[in-house]
Amino acid sequence: MRIDKYLWSIRLFKTRTEASEACRLGRVRIGDDIVKAAKELKPGDVINLNRHGVVLSYRVLDFPKNRVGAAKVPEFALDVTSPEELEKLAMQRAPSFERRDPRTGRPTKRDRREIDQFKSMDWDEDWD
Repeated sequence: MRIDKYLWSIRLFKTRTEASEACRLGRVRIGDDIVKAAKELKPGDVINLNRHGVVLSYRVLDFPKNRVGAAKVPEFALDVTSPEELEKLAMQRAPSFERRDPRTGRPTKRDRREIDQFKSMDWDEDWD
């Protein structure tokens, strides 16, 4: 099975065109080799997929006939992504904004200055 069709069928991409584009841009590798969309896969291959700076790894177990539901994906691909990469992914998904109490309105100019000063503090200094 072609790698672009496989990536689409196990739901790593929404469209086969997106999977082909990722291959063309060098974001899909087998081992250390960048692969083209027409690369034929075999069971046991490990696919490394670079998504937003995180390298996700999947081992090919079998080939689906068509696009499969999310519940059936583990029958065809095993996620072998390293814990370090999963941690990077979790950090990217973490909210990047501060939580404010409801109905407090926008911060004033003075509040904003205090927030910026607090964020820019060097937390590694001694607290004597």
